[in-house]
Amino acid sequence: MSHSPPEHGTSPDDAAHAPGSDEALLAEIETLKAALEQTRAEVLLERADLENQRKRVSRDVDQLRKFANERLLSDLLPVFDSLDGGLAAAGEQPSPLHDGLQLTLRQLLKVAGDNGLSVVDPSGEAFNPDYHQAISQVEADGVAPGHVVQVFQKGYLLNDRLLRPALVVVAKSD
Repeated sequence: MSHSPPEHGTSPDDAAHAPGSDEALLAEIETLKAALEQTRAEVLLERADLENQRKRVSRDVDQLRKFANERLLSDLLPVFDSLDGGLAAAGEQPSPLHDGLQLTLRQLLKVAGDNGLSVVDPSGEAFNPDYHQAISQVEADGVAPGHVVQVFQKGYLLNDRLLRPALVVVAKSD
């Protein structure tokens, strides 16, 4: 069998270089480039979403760590109040009872402080509605209007977030 020459004077190589097929190849290349760019953009979006999710999870874990002891520390607030009341009842004179109560309160406050708790005791400070709850106003000589005259119950913050406001009496404004 002999090879017959291609019809119309074209060879198989010539068919690949026909003007119509170059345009088709260029169009296919452009389509593939567009698809590649789309895929790159999608990959970048996915990476950004993953990074945002990682940051969100990290932030949530930090918040959980900071406030994990919130319930326990909230439950201890009446104990702090009782120790403060006991110290007030024991008077200012040194005695074994007074010293023992003071030592116990100091130790308990240190442990609580190591876990993010801080005391809000605003005696003599300006009233701050973010941290204080006014239960009454009184005329007070020697105290500036709008300042705390008396603290009925100390307030507490847990890692700078209000756990309980201080209950206070405020000097009346003129």
